[in-house]
Amino acid sequence: MMRIMRKPTISARAAAKEASHERIVQAAARAIRRSGYDGTGVADIMKEAGLTHGAFYAHFDSREAMLAEAADRAGAESNDFGARVVAAAPAEQALQALMQAYLSKEHLAGIETGCPVAALGSEMPRQAPEVRRAATRRIKEMIDLVARQAPDWGQPGAHDRALVTVATMVGTLMLARAVDDAALSDSLCTAALKRLDSSGA
Repeated sequence: MMRIMRKPTISARAAAKEASHERIVQAAARAIRRSGYDGTGVADIMKEAGLTHGAFYAHFDSREAMLAEAADRAGAESNDFGARVVAAAPAEQALQALMQAYLSKEHLAGIETGCPVAALGSEMPRQAPEVRRAATRRIKEMIDLVARQAPDWGQPGAHDRALVTVATMVGTLMLARAVDDAALSDSLCTAALKRLDSSGA
């Protein structure tokens, strides 16, 4: 007699826990970009996620574990955005489109949903190893996305140019957000785009 194996169904409780976990990570990914790692507290995140402070340890072993997931999520969101920009542009214009989107006024203003590297780069050396590991993995993905847009992708020169391009983009965004002079902020982005374009990045 043949036995029919049924797929196990996720219980309502497990599904609810997964949905709660997702809300926490989403809230934390926004919060670290908005307030920095040090300005992101467990109580505030749980409140934003609509959960009690006491429920935190049902999802994470520590605050650092939450921050690591938040860093990973923020990096993934940023890279997904970049990949969509690239996919929507003609191949020969993909890198230019990516750089323009990254240094746009919308991205400049969207700290909470934008690139976590520009929002958190100066804080990274002081973070726990698991947080830095998560962020580093996403930074490598960002570099790879830029390198893949080069005609000579796969060659050492393409990777080197991608390193410079990403460093320039991130540094420019950090400076453009740091100053309280709108004209200077615009000039920084315009100059960086002009230089990257003329260098054949």
